[in-house]
Amino acid sequence: MRKQDLGFDYHRYHRLLTEADDENKRQALIELLIEEKARDRLAAQRASDRAAMTAHTIAKVLMKTGRN
Repeated sequence: MRKQDLGFDYHRYHRLLTEADDENKRQALIELLIEEKARDRLAAQRASDRAAMTAHTIAKVLMKTGRN
């Protein structure tokens, strides 16, 4: 399983799909899937940004201690 699939709740989405018995419910399910994927991507981007900032800060600290 890929990392990005770890949050995929197969049973929940399967239940929602079986309950989507009309056009409005199907549209709501599609919108939910899009919204949750966007939220997951934003969370991944934020985590990546935090990791980059941490690496940058560590590099700066190591450079300063190396000069003394």
